Amino acid sequence: MDNYKNFSLKNEIEYQDNSVVSKVLLKKQSGNITLFAFDKGEMLSPHSAPYDAVVYNVDGKAEIMIGDNFYTLLEGEMIIMPANITHSVKALEKFKMLLTMIKSA
Repeated sequence: MDNYKNFSLKNEIEYQDNSVVSKVLLKKQSGNITLFAFDKGEMLSPHSAPYDAVVYNVDGKAEIMIGDNFYTLLEGEMIIMPANITHSVKALEKFKMLLTMIKSA
């Protein structure tokens, strides 16, 4: 991928059966931007991270758990996952997301 040209997030990564696929678009000391493609029913199990993160829904529909709360994330929507709070992501249908992690100094 050429970072200096326009590109389509939907077309930058392909779905794979029974899998979660990821592609790092930008990796810096201050944070990362990663594109994910989830097959229906696939998930990132509950975990926490030391950094704030933003999930932007590129395609499909997902359930996002943050702490004890569950949110449905539709195409074009985004949600902020605070640092050190347990969260998970589950694809309710095929789902692509852009994850931006912001590292604090």
